[in-house]
Amino acid sequence: APLERPISNGHKVAVVGAGPAGLTAAGDLAKMGYEVTVFEALHVAGGVLMYGIPEFRLPKEIVQAEIKHLEELGVDIVTNFVVGRSDTIDSLIDDGFEAIFIGSGAGLPNFMNMPGENLKGVYSANEFLTRINLMKAYVPGSPTPIQNPKRTVVVGGGNVAMDAARCARRLGSEVHIVYRRSLEELPARKEEVEHAMEEGIIFDLLCNPVQVIGDEEGWVKQVECVRMELGEPDASGRRRPIEIANSNFLIDADCMIMAIGTSPNPLIRHTTQGLEVNRRGCLIVDDQEMTSREGIYAGGDAVTGAATVISAMGAGKKGAQSIDAYIKARSNS
Repeated sequence: APLERPISNGHKVAVVGAGPAGLTAAGDLAKMGYEVTVFEALHVAGGVLMYGIPEFRLPKEIVQAEIKHLEELGVDIVTNFVVGRSDTIDSLIDDGFEAIFIGSGAGLPNFMNMPGENLKGVYSANEFLTRINLMKAYVPGSPTPIQNPKRTVVVGGGNVAMDAARCARRLGSEVHIVYRRSLEELPARKEEVEHAMEEGIIFDLLCNPVQVIGDEEGWVKQVECVRMELGEPDASGRRRPIEIANSNFLIDADCMIMAIGTSPNPLIRHTTQGLEVNRRGCLIVDDQEMTSREGIYAGGDAVTGAATVISAMGAGKKGAQSIDAYIKARSNS
């Protein structure tokens, strides 16, 4: 049955980003009677649930059913709207939004800045997964086709590396995961690693890429790696990988996927005066999820850096409660 629309309390709130944090905040605020507009940069709402997590782990129709619920609650979702380009945070405030929740995620891929990283066939995990999950690039005749690699090297050891590796495997590729520590330190969830192994993905552990070698046409041909050994624990408590001298070797590959983490996109902080960020580019918030600017709240990966869906949803819930308290306090003063 369709959900009952709550009675409007006449207050407008904007949410930036239709991912787990933003959608959770939007749903909670709508239930309290706020008129909520969500601004999403991509052409589909859902954030990382749509572009990042593969279909075989999270069917997309489940995500879309949840989003439909929000729209029944009266949440207005505006897609293809890049805050910082289409409009700024300040112009949203001028448009009468009394509070803003920023849940813009951490969609900016990290690279290693090694030679050959800009060859054709080198992807960030973000681009590779987005093409497959959101653009259905594997369908013959797709407007955004993806190469059908024969041998893929995935650099990194987190859940995203496993997702990218398993997607490449489904394109028919042999897949090598190159990770600079050992299996014990691999950050991905144990089940994800087991699934990858069951699917025949090869783990080249205690290895680190040092350069990508291309062919005459500018496509990846080989990845040069160096073997590592584990030394004393570093600040993270994990044993520090140290290069073994003269241990370089080559892996043949026609595709390379960099899955070594992401950072928050700098667009919002560069176009909004007075928003404080830490040295990793994450928005700084207080215990109420409020940024350095009054009435502007934030949560999820934009604040924590790349983390989990569940922690982003928790931040969205908290942000909604704080915005409600903030607007009520202002209305009563």
